[in-house]
Amino acid sequence: MRARFADRASRDHFLRDNIEAVYHTLTDGMTRFVRLEELVRCAADAYPGLVPTQAQLSAEAARPLKAKLGLEIDQSLLIAHILAEPRCGTHLCHAMLLPRREATAALAALDAQGFVDLGPVRVERHGRAAHLLSSNPRYLNAEDQATIDAMEIGVDTAILDPGTDIAVLRGNPVEHPKYAGRRIFGAGINLTHLYHGTIPYLWYMQRELGFVHKYLRGVATPEVLPDDVNGFGIEKPWIAAVEGFAIGGHCQILLTMDYVLAASDAFMTLPARKEGIIPGAANLRLPRFTGDRLARQLIQAERRLECDSAEGRLICDEIVPPAGMDAAIDNTVAMLTSAGAVGAIGNRRAFRVGVEPLDTFRRYCAVYAREQALCHFSPALIDNLERNWGAGSRTK
Repeated sequence: MRARFADRASRDHFLRDNIEAVYHTLTDGMTRFVRLEELVRCAADAYPGLVPTQAQLSAEAARPLKAKLGLEIDQSLLIAHILAEPRCGTHLCHAMLLPRREATAALAALDAQGFVDLGPVRVERHGRAAHLLSSNPRYLNAEDQATIDAMEIGVDTAILDPGTDIAVLRGNPVEHPKYAGRRIFGAGINLTHLYHGTIPYLWYMQRELGFVHKYLRGVATPEVLPDDVNGFGIEKPWIAAVEGFAIGGHCQILLTMDYVLAASDAFMTLPARKEGIIPGAANLRLPRFTGDRLARQLIQAERRLECDSAEGRLICDEIVPPAGMDAAIDNTVAMLTSAGAVGAIGNRRAFRVGVEPLDTFRRYCAVYAREQALCHFSPALIDNLERNWGAGSRTK
């Protein structure tokens, strides 16, 4: 299939009319599972002009966000159209839920020594629990391009580890003078790196379709569609331990957890308005925890929630003294595994099929793919980062 693309509108029109044929070409008739990162590379080769080439992306990556040309918006059109088409979009979701190849070596290391160090992420066995510890100490454990692959490999490893029945997500101590030596759950996206242009558009989609979705739905197998009705993957219950704060993306993650422990002095925010981006899948998930009005206040009006408040307890299951988090984790692990893992996982699936079936997630991500790209390359995002976060004065 040959096509000529004069502008973005012609690309969009072509994809609207031909998305099934395009996706079949890129996946050999859906006989191969192709991750997003490879999918956009294949599309650039198979359909010249449809999405940016690797050379164009490399040049774009060297520019700060305010100087970027917005070429990656064309990637968003491709991804949005794939996700909007039910069969293609479901196949892509399935592909992104498969374990990373690197998880095989990580599992071997974990089995041999009881831990595996992936740099920004460390997985440790503590009895029957796999502890996944995030570590980006200079940036308050924020997420960026340097953490995303390690986090997904770590999530795969924790879920697939046969020596544990449950997983715990926790932040490691940080270096920031205000919090030096304290464990921090996480500060969301690294706004300094975002401003300096080192976080590409594809990062958002890789994150939502990858490790964040795996917290919720587990790791898939190639043979079975993990939609909970026709089949399911491999999963474990997840406990989050919120210390310090859960800002932005880290607050989003709490919405995928089975049990949230929070220190009594911790807080949560979703500062999407001050940033000018969409907070992942929080728009889909948050209203079922807090109701629509409070969700809008959090996302659109910068409302802060103290974990130890009536509203905070809509998201947090248990509030503990800051010094008591280790004991609280141990007690919660014992409580959630006392009746065996089978029932806990079965209940996860039963809840999930009612509140967020795979098709609902797919449809949401089709919208998110397009709208997040427009936000990412909007001049308003630069203005917000400079005005609200002083990003222009921060160095990488």
